[in-house]
Amino acid sequence: MRLVVAAVGRLKRGPERELAERYRARAAQAGRAIAFRGADEIECDESRARRAEDRMAEEAAVLAASLPERGAIVALDAAGRSLTSEALAAQLAAWRDAGRPAVTFVIGGADGLAPALADRAELRLAFGAVTWPHQLVRIMIWEQIYRAVTIIAGHPYHRA
Repeated sequence: MRLVVAAVGRLKRGPERELAERYRARAAQAGRAIAFRGADEIECDESRARRAEDRMAEEAAVLAASLPERGAIVALDAAGRSLTSEALAAQLAAWRDAGRPAVTFVIGGADGLAPALADRAELRLAFGAVTWPHQLVRIMIWEQIYRAVTIIAGHPYHRA
């Protein structure tokens, strides 16, 4: 199963991109032994539309076009569920074991995800009730994906 992060906006060169890339690469490497066959990132440009609804719709259309067919969708959403790392790992393992070809974690733009795309998600995931900068969300989701892979593999990275 492929692991994908699809996000509105592009991380610029610097420590945020380097840290996100470090966790992405770790997830890809650790995942190979347990049937995760890739960790990919898809970035799309922010819409320049004037109205928030139009921006969200344009961004959602680009994100939706990048989603792997039959893959699970996880929407990063401040109003979503807060899961433990173990629960996220269990969900990833369940999708993998069910033969899903991919799981895509979708991060919207500054206005959030259009409801039409968010409603397609099988899981809406929150990193708490606070608002996080998109650069940090990218790092945090890659770290959590890596952590989930290590939990599934029985690696000691995650210690309860």
